[in-house]
Amino acid sequence: MRVYNFSAGPSMLPLEVLEKVQAGLIDYEGTGMSVMEMSHRSKPYEKINADAEALLRELMNIPDDYSVIFVQGGASMQFEAVPLNLAHGSTETKGDYVVTGNFSGKAYKEAKKYGDMVEVASSKDRNFTYIPALSRDMFRKDADYVHICYNNTIFGTRYTEAPDTGDIPLVADLSSCILSQEFDVKKFGVIYAGAQKNVAPAGVTIVIVRNDLLGKENPYCPTMMKWATQVENKSLYNTPPAFVTYVATEVFRYLKSIGGVKAIQKINEEKAAMLYDFIDNSSFFKNPVEHEFRSLMNVTFTSPSPELDAKFVAEAAQNGLVSIKGHRLVGGMRASIYNAMPVEGIKKLIEFMAKFEKENK
Repeated sequence: MRVYNFSAGPSMLPLEVLEKVQAGLIDYEGTGMSVMEMSHRSKPYEKINADAEALLRELMNIPDDYSVIFVQGGASMQFEAVPLNLAHGSTETKGDYVVTGNFSGKAYKEAKKYGDMVEVASSKDRNFTYIPALSRDMFRKDADYVHICYNNTIFGTRYTEAPDTGDIPLVADLSSCILSQEFDVKKFGVIYAGAQKNVAPAGVTIVIVRNDLLGKENPYCPTMMKWATQVENKSLYNTPPAFVTYVATEVFRYLKSIGGVKAIQKINEEKAAMLYDFIDNSSFFKNPVEHEFRSLMNVTFTSPSPELDAKFVAEAAQNGLVSIKGHRLVGGMRASIYNAMPVEGIKKLIEFMAKFEKENK
């Protein structure tokens, strides 16, 4: 029996995709081998690689003056790749960072190794339960970029719109919200996202970069981390995570078949509203995030005590609702309700929450 997996990542994948991948696991489309076995220089894999880019471009309406690459190292490697690539050819990069949670804080910490980095705003004062107000005049006019993390997986917040940074390129970590809602790519200079939430298993990272920002690397930037090198080689500079990219391609294909990002955004908004409405009408469960900034993807909540939290997590697992324990920095519970989580999973969770509340008041 398949469970409802509320893990923050790696997370659920659409069953239809898993079944298609399973069917071709041993013999992919008559090649007599698995994608895991084939050369990344072979024609079948070159088609997978090309399809991945084409489908993502279509789903996100990515303009022609942006490049798309699939790289390794997770989003965390991009914490260093960003300042190394946006260095205007020097050894000193200027980056303005908005710290709204653990991962944007890590990105800022890593970037400080490579130049003049400034934390222009933070929501740490209220334990990252909101997104700080931002205006163009908060950013340095000579900054090479402004960095944000759009959705905060651990604390359950999100930006409701991209900040206006004027002529300064906006760099956004979209790891936990890419393809979950519509984005105007033109508002960003760079987008990057780890795959293991809405796209595929862990192992590949999407980078979308405006072409005029390529070729501005720090001279000491490792070749493997140069976006321009990966663009020039169509993400095949070295052996790629071929199987993960293949799964991503099938996820893109599936998402297109159900109506694309616009359709899945409507479903995600419905799922989140159902869960938040139940929490808000409960005298037992609480969500700490300011309503305006509540994440569509990661819903955090607590019961009246840590002991009841632990009991809830254990009993939820017994009822097929797994990986719902909150991150250690927050405690309580966290339901990550990415694209592949069906509405039925939310209904089952709410049903269990109501039962647990009744039995433990």
